[in-house]
Amino acid sequence: MTLVVVTVMPKKGVLDPQGQAVQGALLHLGFGDVSDVRVGKRIEMEIAGHDPAAQATRMCEDLLANNLIEDYAVEVPG
Repeated sequence: MTLVVVTVMPKKGVLDPQGQAVQGALLHLGFGDVSDVRVGKRIEMEIAGHDPAAQATRMCEDLLANNLIEDYAVEVPG
């Protein structure tokens, strides 16, 4: 089994209401140097087989990411 980490983030230029809410809350708490907050998701999974990164990429294309509004990155930590 191989650990694979997938990071899914909203594409630049796509409205991110959750990121805007977090940025507003941070500003309200006094963190005035924060800008352009984006909120995404991190998915960790154990995958068997000879090419787990390719399998994870297929998973992103089919289910884990909405390619119209999200980008993703697949990582196999070493």
